[in-house]
Amino acid sequence: MAEKHFLSDILKRVARAPFLSSKSASSPADLIPLCDELISDQGEASGLKTALKILDIYDTANDEEKLAFFETMADRYGVDHDALTEAVEKWQPSDNASARELYFAAEPKSLELIRRINRVPGATGRLVRMRSELLGFLRKHPDLRGLDLDFQHLLSAWFNRGFLEIEQIDWSTPASILEKIIAYEAVHQIHGWDDLRQRVAERDRRLFAFFHPAMPDDPLIFVEVALTKEIPGAIAPILEHDRETLDPNVANVAVFYSISNCQHGLRGISFGNFLIKQVVAELQRELPSLTTFVTLSPVPGLRRWVAEAMDKEDSLLKIEEQTVLQGLEENQLPPAEVIARLAARYLVNARSKRGTAYDPVAHFHLGNGAILHKVHAQADLSPRGKSNSWGVMVNYLYSEAKIEEQHQAYAKESKIAHSSEVKSLANAKVRVPA
Repeated sequence: MAEKHFLSDILKRVARAPFLSSKSASSPADLIPLCDELISDQGEASGLKTALKILDIYDTANDEEKLAFFETMADRYGVDHDALTEAVEKWQPSDNASARELYFAAEPKSLELIRRINRVPGATGRLVRMRSELLGFLRKHPDLRGLDLDFQHLLSAWFNRGFLEIEQIDWSTPASILEKIIAYEAVHQIHGWDDLRQRVAERDRRLFAFFHPAMPDDPLIFVEVALTKEIPGAIAPILEHDRETLDPNVANVAVFYSISNCQHGLRGISFGNFLIKQVVAELQRELPSLTTFVTLSPVPGLRRWVAEAMDKEDSLLKIEEQTVLQGLEENQLPPAEVIARLAARYLVNARSKRGTAYDPVAHFHLGNGAILHKVHAQADLSPRGKSNSWGVMVNYLYSEAKIEEQHQAYAKESKIAHSSEVKSLANAKVRVPA
């Protein structure tokens, strides 16, 4: 560890030494000339200085300047078509060497540019933030999608499971990391330090996070766990402060009640499946009495799907349900039995354009091999819970004996594993209370 920090310090000193080339480079207009210099530079020390200069200048740029940089980068550092044509002409079937030459010739120069920028100590986190800003431009500038795929390709390799380190977050964790946990919580807002203490310091609560060696002080994703004696059907009892804590040694249920991805720049790179499996292993090692592992999950796509399904003749949304939902006053919840049946039917049957589960949280857990276990109406009465799903929450059950089978069925055939209770709920006839 000491040798690692020593080497990093040396590289930082080299990169921060007086900038020898492109002495006048100091504005966003200089970014592309600096990239040209970096891509052609074979010197290790001078390359570090150029890469650092690129990062520092980029950080000073405004949105318009960053967009211009990305657009020029996407256009200028594409594939060398002459080299690719030559490689295609040389390619021979069953010739591995010529196939490799073809593969490397097809690689855009932007990949090598990003790799060289990443040689600077601390650059990985800065490149993650750079991609986050690139993602912000994609909707209005789809021509940048190829450049984003280049970023995603490299980040997927740099952030593969072999590099990730799991850590349990508790009250002794450095305050700088605890502050980020508060800021990054994306499901159930953490209201200050007292609220955080209840989630990480109480004896029947756990919080685990994945870190990367290149970003040791910034979590990538974290999961919050409640240890209970029963599978919960509402979030309020888990989050409330005035509750009786449970001796973890008598708990038999581990509830994953919040999973938060922390880095927008790593969108599309999944860590959650690895994290859940690792946390299950950690908890089983600590508490052998735990036999049931479930989530208490939001249903963030429900109201969006309902809005899209309204008035469609082939919709899973029945006319009687449309009438009930259209008649709701502001902030009024639908009858529990109506919304529970609708939510079950939505989760079992509604599909994305790719044929997978429409709901993103359902897609995540089903893809990990979980089963849709139970649907709860009026389980999250927070403003966010009501605006996303009229308060509906779901238990996804992770059964070790069936995880692999269910994962394969979903991955290959998009089969949604669900309990008999959910099946009955989804198939129940529509009954609208008078």
